[in-house]
Amino acid sequence: MKFNTKTLLISLSLLAVSSVAIADIAVIANSNSSASVSQKDVKKIFLGKKTSMTPVDQKDGNAIRDTFYQSVAKKDASQMKAYWSKMIFSGKAIPPEVSEDDAAVKAWVAKNPKGIGYIDSSSVDNSVKVLLTVK
Repeated sequence: MKFNTKTLLISLSLLAVSSVAIADIAVIANSNSSASVSQKDVKKIFLGKKTSMTPVDQKDGNAIRDTFYQSVAKKDASQMKAYWSKMIFSGKAIPPEVSEDDAAVKAWVAKNPKGIGYIDSSSVDNSVKVLLTVK
């Protein structure tokens, strides 16, 4: 079988995208937190239905955000936009604050005693505590 440069680049791109989609996501809290959460708790926190912790989100369009919500809330990006539009309009909840990337989420959580966020598990260090891992 003969490969050309275009075929090789497409194959490598698909491989990179698929590896992002299956990466483990660490749900993190402040390193001093004594919190313990289930996946159901995390879903409620990030959907504004439980206020025991303060969530921070990844930016819209980020692959880790899409994977997180698909795994935890069983909602894709457009469903999440519709959900938050409804919640904001009805005054029932406000969406989480948004941070740019894993480093920004980790820094935000490290500074906030009741903070909770999610990052790629490879970004975890001792500045935060892993509460849960989702795929």
